[in-house]
Amino acid sequence: MIQWLQFPQCSVVSTFVECYWLIEKGEQAQGVQFPKLNPDPSGHLIMSPADQPYSYNFGGNIECGVGSHILFPHIQTLQLDHSCSFIYLGIKFKVGAFYAIKIPGFGHPTLDQVAAIDLQALLVMSELEVIDLLSLARASNTLCRDKLDSVLVRWLTQFHQDRYSELTSKALKVINIEPIARLGEQLHCSQRTLERAFSKTTGFTLKQCQSMNRLEAMLEYLYSRNKEEIDWAEVACRFGFSDQPHLIRYLKSQLGFTPAKYATDRGLTIDAYGGISNYLHESS
Repeated sequence: MIQWLQFPQCSVVSTFVECYWLIEKGEQAQGVQFPKLNPDPSGHLIMSPADQPYSYNFGGNIECGVGSHILFPHIQTLQLDHSCSFIYLGIKFKVGAFYAIKIPGFGHPTLDQVAAIDLQALLVMSELEVIDLLSLARASNTLCRDKLDSVLVRWLTQFHQDRYSELTSKALKVINIEPIARLGEQLHCSQRTLERAFSKTTGFTLKQCQSMNRLEAMLEYLYSRNKEEIDWAEVACRFGFSDQPHLIRYLKSQLGFTPAKYATDRGLTIDAYGGISNYLHESS
């Protein structure tokens, strides 16, 4: 089992890219075969061998294909198919980055979709170069990071943030520490202007983004604790729910699980793509 996460070192790239990540499952690795991927306000460009299949279940609507692809921001929990061996090298973009980048062939905003991508057309990378990059990712995470920086800077230099992107970026820095109703005041603009800019650049609302961030933080908190240590009333209070029944309804609506089910099989909901990727055992 190989997995790592690195952050871009190039300032141009880091304007649009949150991090790079690698996850690989060998033939003998043990782990959850059909993990679930948390709602994610970020988009991902995922590189893999041309013949390697992928599958994402959007609440019964299955999107599948082979090779490299883009996972657009998604506001629902997805089920993955990790029953076979695989390798994914991912680029996690910052929230709202696709507004400025404008992926060819897709309007904005595009949410809850997966699409095959032509890396030759997008990044001027051949299939041979992708295989070399995957080999480099296995050998050295820092060298792979530097190579990705050099590839992406040539592509991303042509894009720029406008005033909507800049306002959204400022909002994202404080969205988890300030009440939404006060964000406009904090950023010296009207709340209506902020809401419109955020929706324009991301495709979802400030409240939806805050909810996704809260879910991720809560699952990380729960994952770090044994089943016997979890006090659901305390969890409800810690993460801003009015009471334990409210938390139960929220988890069931977001993940399809009750808290009791989650406590038993919590690895199913760990974000493996640019987030927490410990749901697989450290074996290969």
